[in-house]
Amino acid sequence: MSQEIDAQSNFVYAMIQEDLEAGKHDGRVHTRFPPEPNGYLHIGHAKAALLNFGIAQHFGGKFNLRFDDTNPIAEEEEFVDSIIEDLRWLGVDWEDRLFFSSDSFDVKYRFAERLIEAGLAYVCDLSTEQIRNYRGTLTEPGTDSPYRDRSPAENLDLFRRMREGDFPDGARVLRARIDMTSGNVNLRDPVLYRILHATHHRTGDQWCIYPMYDFDHPFTDVLEGITHSLCSIEYSDHRPLYDWVVDHAMELMPEVAQCRSRQTEFARLNMTHMVLSKRKLRRMVEEGHVEGWDDPRMPTISGLRRRGVPPNAIADFQERVGVARSDSTVDMAMFHFCIRNDLETKAHRRMVVLEPIKLIITNWPEDSVERVELENIPNDPGAGTREVPFGREVYIEREDFMEDPPRKFHRLSPGEEVRLKGAYAVMCNEVIRDDSGNIAALHCTYDPATRSGNDTSGRKIRGVVHWVSAAHAEPLTVNLYDTLFTEEDPEAAGDGDFTQSINPESLRIRTNAMGEPCICDSPPGARLQFMRKGYFYRDPQRPTSEGIIFNRIVPLKDTWAKIRKKSKK
Repeated sequence: MSQEIDAQSNFVYAMIQEDLEAGKHDGRVHTRFPPEPNGYLHIGHAKAALLNFGIAQHFGGKFNLRFDDTNPIAEEEEFVDSIIEDLRWLGVDWEDRLFFSSDSFDVKYRFAERLIEAGLAYVCDLSTEQIRNYRGTLTEPGTDSPYRDRSPAENLDLFRRMREGDFPDGARVLRARIDMTSGNVNLRDPVLYRILHATHHRTGDQWCIYPMYDFDHPFTDVLEGITHSLCSIEYSDHRPLYDWVVDHAMELMPEVAQCRSRQTEFARLNMTHMVLSKRKLRRMVEEGHVEGWDDPRMPTISGLRRRGVPPNAIADFQERVGVARSDSTVDMAMFHFCIRNDLETKAHRRMVVLEPIKLIITNWPEDSVERVELENIPNDPGAGTREVPFGREVYIEREDFMEDPPRKFHRLSPGEEVRLKGAYAVMCNEVIRDDSGNIAALHCTYDPATRSGNDTSGRKIRGVVHWVSAAHAEPLTVNLYDTLFTEEDPEAAGDGDFTQSINPESLRIRTNAMGEPCICDSPPGARLQFMRKGYFYRDPQRPTSEGIIFNRIVPLKDTWAKIRKKSKK
């Protein structure tokens, strides 16, 4: 999927262009996307992946997919597989450059030893809480660890014993010796390695010490020859530490160091009515608030794919959002606009009644069936047409009839007319009720002079509703998905517990929906527009024994405004 990049809305593009003009990195551009395999990717990760891949494509460079698998406790092969599947679906192509941080654990260990030998790292026996207390605050300098002045020989011996498994978890760590008085707390002797006796999903029990992210990430960039390390804005304070690792890697490991990589931060994606944190999304899954990581209500790529969102719409959305230097929040409506914009000229139209009420045309011959020709996509002759059967009994939406309608209700009511899409105008003459007093059917009459395309009645009929022939209707199950949270900022609601703003109507299931006959011809994975209802996706993951199931991708008009209004009352 080729990404068009606008220099005016993408400062990263302008920066790389300047580097190329200055002759940096021998004219190379090499980017990467380094996800942690501790959860499924969400739409915020899509921004980072598409940006890095798009930059490499635009400048004729290279792009790596690298898994940051340095925490065996949280990582699973399931997450690796899902990330690869999601990125391929988005159109991201890393060719043969699929890497794992664990691929280079050996060389990272050697680098750590050289830092120790150079007096730039030491083994510290302080606990995690003690290290935190010694670090100081934003206004007060830190305090040197009592183990800071160990000799390189002693540190090297202790580090090798850590590697051999001589100490329990948390007993010792390897720290960088930088500056405990630095104004940047990230430079106050950060931890480089910790002891962790856990089975790794790739290396098994080969290692019991694992590198920390701020050490592993920049060094891996150096190993892979990454020219531009693009990351989100929360890592801006970590850039001096990134540079410290890169500088010493170039100096101490010249035999493997390929490139002095440069870190550049951009604003992360924030969206209304969404939580974009893998930790919080994991909680949603584990506490049963959703069906799983690929629940169509989730902002995960897998969830969006199962909901039916097309990958082009995600790419278009990321392009419209642009790349900024400071964080902001994007309205959900923009994302929905991009989805509708992509599907408007692609999705075939179909008539589906979600909450049917039977309409009986009393003056229509009982066994007579006409064929109504309808276009598949308006104003697109190339999309063809379809024939829909029309007979004495049809289903219309329950909401398209009202006994005591308000003004400007241009649908069906007693004594009033409405046009059935592509067919005739009908007038409601009688309301039939069941034993409980509920409306069971509507008796209507039609005017033969009002045939669509050949209306000779001379009357102006303002209302048009969709319908499905009762004798030919196909039963459907339709999942109506809405936003998962009622609040624009879920994390600011419910006394800090984002789950308090979960929308109880985020999923409404219609099990008695009726569709026109050709809906059965739509294969699993098809995207259709249900006329007047929205864009829908035939769920390919449900077995055919469960019947035909459609997920609503997006309504024709946003409903978030109504939700926001309710939540503020």
